[in-house]
Amino acid sequence: MKTKTHARANGSNAAKSSSRSSKNSKETLEDIFEDTLKDIYWAEKHLTKALAKMSKAAYNEELKDAFNTHMEETERQIGKLEKCFELLGKKAVAKKCEAMEGLIKEGEEQIEEHDEGHPRDAALIGAAQKVEHYEISAYGTLRTMANVLGMAQCAEILEEIKDEEAETDVKLTELADKINQLACEVDEEEV
Repeated sequence: MKTKTHARANGSNAAKSSSRSSKNSKETLEDIFEDTLKDIYWAEKHLTKALAKMSKAAYNEELKDAFNTHMEETERQIGKLEKCFELLGKKAVAKKCEAMEGLIKEGEEQIEEHDEGHPRDAALIGAAQKVEHYEISAYGTLRTMANVLGMAQCAEILEEIKDEEAETDVKLTELADKINQLACEVDEEEV
């Protein structure tokens, strides 16, 4: 008797859960793909502003150049995302990305909390690499969805952007090797 009652209760709860979720959630993978595309579109648009601030705050000229170069690349990536929207037959619309907003805030905090110099540059690189890792993940997810949805052109564009983000991360790691050493030397001089 318990199993029938339990099964009915579970069936009833499943029906309630199903009706609740259909009112408040996206129904298809295509909806989720579009929503995620809007999210990363917002992220990239706001990242260009943050990169300008990070470049201005950087002490090391190579790091300034890296931030400026990535800002230009990000602007091109925004155009590539707009192409994806076009391929979907949709207008490019941004949806606030809470994750990127938080990552950008972390970068701003590094600028506020540290004096200009190599240690601040090391902190800026750390903040920038968090952004890159988020973007690599987001673009990988979008690319996989696009492939499953049969959106080959979008998948190619998203893979290209993911690869660019990964290259930027490698460049930042190379800079970190140099800048962290310089920051370490500053620490030793202060002792």
